[in-house]
Amino acid sequence: MRSYTRHQLKQDAFAASTAETISWAVEHRSKLIAAGIVVVVILAALGGGWAFVTYRDQQASTQLSKAFEKYSAPIRPEGTPATPDVVSYASSQERAKVTNVDFTRIADKYTFTQSSQVARYFAGITARDMGDNTAAEKDLEEVSHSRYPEIASLAKMALAGVYHDSNRNPQAIDVYKNLIDHPTVSVGKSTAQVALAALYESMARLDEARHLYEQIQKEQPATLAAQIASQRLQQLGKQQ
Repeated sequence: MRSYTRHQLKQDAFAASTAETISWAVEHRSKLIAAGIVVVVILAALGGGWAFVTYRDQQASTQLSKAFEKYSAPIRPEGTPATPDVVSYASSQERAKVTNVDFTRIADKYTFTQSSQVARYFAGITARDMGDNTAAEKDLEEVSHSRYPEIASLAKMALAGVYHDSNRNPQAIDVYKNLIDHPTVSVGKSTAQVALAALYESMARLDEARHLYEQIQKEQPATLAAQIASQRLQQLGKQQ
């Protein structure tokens, strides 16, 4: 490899290609974008189910909306003081700490509702933002078995990221392969394929990464995933 050392590849490949492709699903590259898009995906996928028919569910939905507003608040540039009457945070860790309390409370209080599953998912996401992978894994593992497949698949994507963070790549690979075999509206086949290819890159398993990128180009040409696959193949070519 000319321009990249093997060590640099392991450090950079997973973050680079994942951020370009699935920041909304993996969530750890752009929390603001992830929050907005994931919510939209969940709402679209659940459709009428989101309009809860009981007062309890309506309460949960209202509280979850307020928690999302907090989670979508911006991060202030370093050294910038807080503005009165405008919600903002000094860091993503601060935002995660504040909103994790809300998401956990909603998930615990309104069990057996769709909103509780969404809240538990974001409790896992914010726990990971805080660096607490143990709590994140616990929450995401629970949601990964949800009866709501769109939420479950999002949890699996995030859970694979936790496995990667904790040096359990074989488990992350298994999760991605499961998502490839069982795509949903919120996590399509190509999304999981790109995530898996990025993981293979980080492990220096470049032939397997190339195979997946080429498969995406063949199966889903003229898509965003194919464009990103093409970019990654070009980058891999430069690294030979």
